[in-house]
Amino acid sequence: MSTLVMDRLQCRVVLFDLDGTLVDSAPDLAGAANALRAVAGMSPLPLSALRPWVGAGARGLLAQALDVHPGDPRFESLKANFLTHYETHLLEHTRPFGGVEELVLALVNQGRQWGIVTNKHERFVRPICEGTPLLAQAGTWVAGDTTPHAKPHPEPLLEAARRMRVAPEDCIYVGDDERDIQAARAAGMAGVVACWGYLGSGDWESWGAVAGVQSPRDLLDLLAPIA
Repeated sequence: MSTLVMDRLQCRVVLFDLDGTLVDSAPDLAGAANALRAVAGMSPLPLSALRPWVGAGARGLLAQALDVHPGDPRFESLKANFLTHYETHLLEHTRPFGGVEELVLALVNQGRQWGIVTNKHERFVRPICEGTPLLAQAGTWVAGDTTPHAKPHPEPLLEAARRMRVAPEDCIYVGDDERDIQAARAAGMAGVVACWGYLGSGDWESWGAVAGVQSPRDLLDLLAPIA
């Protein structure tokens, strides 16, 4: 386990990011990017080349796969095609990371609640959560378009706390992207980095998290017993 603090965290609710934290959606998202490369007559990129960009969503994957960025005249139409393809294939290979199911069961056995806060829009979140037995048990899920703001704005995390009927300081937020930690800090929650996730730049120790954990099981070692 890699940590930045030694104090154990008090919390009644653990909120998680979705992609790169609870589930590995990289194969299906990379598949959508490679489908666009195929249309353009380009050979597919290996998953290893696309995986680090999954946390940046369509914007990051289009940049890596096609060198197309926001502001490019092709961007919006390619983004729409990317999302359409992904929507029809989003549960082909997406699965919870190893150890996540055991983590969630342990949290529940400890008397803690858990939920999901993601920037992925509801049209994608709902079928993933309803189609994955583990995720269907979440106390709540807040999508990227549930509130007027997306992470790194704190509002999605605050909305999750309201739905769980707890104060923000009674929650921690676990994610694999710098925006996750920024949102947690802005919401008054302890932010923990899921180091098994995509990590973007990879320099997670500079993000301002209270800790980073190498595996789902390691998260349990950070949590203080519920008083």
